[in-house]
Amino acid sequence: MLPPNNKTIPEISKEEGISEGTLYNWRKAARAEGRLMPDGDTTPAGWCAADKFAAVVETASMNETAVSAYCRERGLYAEQISEWRAACEQANDWERHQNKQLKAIRKADEKRIKELERDLKRKEKA
Repeated sequence: MLPPNNKTIPEISKEEGISEGTLYNWRKAARAEGRLMPDGDTTPAGWCAADKFAAVVETASMNETAVSAYCRERGLYAEQISEWRAACEQANDWERHQNKQLKAIRKADEKRIKELERDLKRKEKA
């Protein structure tokens, strides 16, 4: 299941003759131990959010050389780790970002209402 092979559970099941349920349980147990276990997709897009977060945490204190070696082991690119780190940082600031968006929408709505009221008054006078 792990890079560089990244085989899916059904593929491993057919090759090794192990039931899929057993493989899913093994993957679940490995994740519970803190291992990064991609979902079998050949790309890092197949990684669940918890695995991405764990990768970010593991590489947080590494220098560029160590991050590169880490990425080679797991079939990743350093840019992906950077993107995941930015997503994690934004996740903690989600509420403030959401409030800013809602405030901007409300302001635009109020402006539109004033314009419509002004237009309605003008038409009523005519």
